[in-house]
Amino acid sequence: MPTYIQRSRLTMTQPGTGKYEQLLQRCRDVEPIPTAVAWPCEETALAGALDAASKGLIVPILTGPAKTIREIAKAAGLDLGKTEIVEASDSRDAAAKAVALVREGRAELVMKGSLHSDEILGAVIAKETGLRSGRRLSHAYVMDVPTYHKPLLITDAAINIAPTLEEKVDIVQNAIDLALAFGVKRPKVAILAAVETVSSKMPATLDAAALCKMADRGQITGGLLDGPLAFDNAINLDAAKTKRIESEVAGDPDILLAPDLESGNIMAKMLTFLANAEASGLVLGAKVPVILTSRSDSLRARIASTAVAVLAADARRKKGPDARIRSH
Repeated sequence: MPTYIQRSRLTMTQPGTGKYEQLLQRCRDVEPIPTAVAWPCEETALAGALDAASKGLIVPILTGPAKTIREIAKAAGLDLGKTEIVEASDSRDAAAKAVALVREGRAELVMKGSLHSDEILGAVIAKETGLRSGRRLSHAYVMDVPTYHKPLLITDAAINIAPTLEEKVDIVQNAIDLALAFGVKRPKVAILAAVETVSSKMPATLDAAALCKMADRGQITGGLLDGPLAFDNAINLDAAKTKRIESEVAGDPDILLAPDLESGNIMAKMLTFLANAEASGLVLGAKVPVILTSRSDSLRARIASTAVAVLAADARRKKGPDARIRSH
C-alpha cells in the first residue's frame, strides 16, 4: 500500500455546510479503491488524485508519460511515493490504458486527469475495448447547496442533449443507483418541467407522467418518482401546498431530473454562482463510475466527487462477484 494513505485524515480542508463531509464519513470503513487516473499531466489533476489517496479514498494508478508526471510532481512538491505509473504516449493512449486497467480487473474506478472529457468518454464507450454496460451514459452533479437540507443530485447537465423517454429511464435509474450507493434509502426523484400539469403541448410533462407510471410498473426501481413538477413546487413544500399538490417528493427531493441538458446545466450553474453551491460530478451508466474533475473545481468538490464514486464502487463490491467489472 502506498505510504501516503492516511485513513485518519478523512477531513476537508475548506469550510462547508457539512454535506460533503458526511459523504467522507461514510467512506471511513471502505478500503481504498484502485483507480485508473488518465493523463494527470497538470499540477491540479495530479494533486487531486494524490489528495484523494492521502485521505484513504483511492489507490491511484496513473496513465501517462512517467518522466513528465515525475517532473510535475517534483516542481509542485507532490510526493508520488510508490504510486504506479503506466506509460502512455499521448492523452488518447492514456485514456485507453486507464479503461484497460478496469477491464483487466486492476482498477475499479476511472478518474479524468488533464485530458479533454471527450477523450476519456470516447475510451469508455469504445465498442470493443470500452466499458459499456447496456445503459445510456449520463452525468450527475452531486451538489452541496447551502440553502438545501441534504445533498442534491441534478441530472443530466453534461451528456444527453435532448434525451428521449427511453433515455430518461436510464438517466433516472443511474441517478437512483448512485443515491442508493451513498446511503439514501429510497431516493425521491422530482421530474422537472415548466408546469406541474400534464399537457400534450409540452413533451416534458408527458415524459414525466410516463416515467412515473413506468416506476409503478417496475420499469424503474429503487426510487420514488413524481412529476411533472415545476422547480418551485419540487423544491419548496409551501409552493406545492399553495398549488394544492400532494406529493411525498415535493420539498424533499434527492434527485432533480432536468427535461434536457440546457435546463439542467443552467440550473446547476445557477445554484453554483448565485447560491454558493458546490458541484461534484460523475459519469454514470458505464461498468464503473467515471470521475470528471476540472481544473476549476475546489478541493472539496474534487474530493467529494471521488468519495461518491468510492461509495458507488463499494456498493458494486457488496453485490457480489457477478456485479464486479469483467472484460468480455
